[in-house]
Amino acid sequence: MNNPQIQSTKVQPSHLSEEILVVKRSILFNETNAWSGINNQIFDQCMQTIQTHSAFMPRSHAETNPTYKQIIPYVIFTVDQKIFVMQRKTTASEQRLAHKYSIGIGGHMRQEDLSSNNIFNWALREFEEEVNYSGSKEMSKIGILNDDTNDVGKVHLGMILLLKGSSDQISIKNEHKSGMLLTLDECKALYNQMESWSQTCIDFIEKMNLI
Repeated sequence: MNNPQIQSTKVQPSHLSEEILVVKRSILFNETNAWSGINNQIFDQCMQTIQTHSAFMPRSHAETNPTYKQIIPYVIFTVDQKIFVMQRKTTASEQRLAHKYSIGIGGHMRQEDLSSNNIFNWALREFEEEVNYSGSKEMSKIGILNDDTNDVGKVHLGMILLLKGSSDQISIKNEHKSGMLLTLDECKALYNQMESWSQTCIDFIEKMNLI
């Protein structure tokens, strides 16, 4: 593993001081292949790059350092042609996304996650941390999401996954969010209030007829 030489000079909240997985932007992209949106052709290739070139740094540094991309499993849960939609509250840890709606369940990767090379295992760990769910589930790959049009997107890379469930018994564990199941049309009615990744995913789901 590579370990960026970074020193912290301030006391940070615990979620900002945790070491999270990052990959240098220059390794993930070059001038000709830094796409915008969801690329559904390079998932396995990108996963290999992440496993080979992963590094760790305090989240407080990563959030403002576009030299690196934070790797985020982003799980979209669906059941009976409905999508699980969350709303971040005022107290959300990522204040740049406070009040926004999101269809992605996920979070930052930690070093212990790399004990498994299976992205599905990484994503399921995040899913189980975020929500209570009773029922069977089947996960599949959608693609890799990159969006450099805003400050949040510039420092994150999304591994977008579709999780199809058999039950509507799902609820949020995180006190900083609320959640509900909505049809695609109901999601589109909230489109302008969604975080940019969720907007991109809604467009892709509709275009590819994924639910």
